[in-house]
Amino acid sequence: MLINTDSIISITEANQNFSRAVKLVEENGEVVVFKNNKPKYIIYDIEQNPQIEMSDEEKVLFVGRRILREHLNAFKELAK
Repeated sequence: MLINTDSIISITEANQNFSRAVKLVEENGEVVVFKNNKPKYIIYDIEQNPQIEMSDEEKVLFVGRRILREHLNAFKELAK
């Protein structure tokens, strides 16, 4: 894996200054987040990355599933 050194950010910095991480993604197309001095995560612009091609409908379903999974107990309570 080749990593552009201009698109590296530490996990601490990403947590404290996420807007900088997003700016780097906009400039470089992706950001590699390092944890314990090793590459751990990659942040992509989902609309510009050819590895993650989704239609608008697929994006909505993806986000919907994530929201449902994260808040399932609340939805169950509301359904009562």
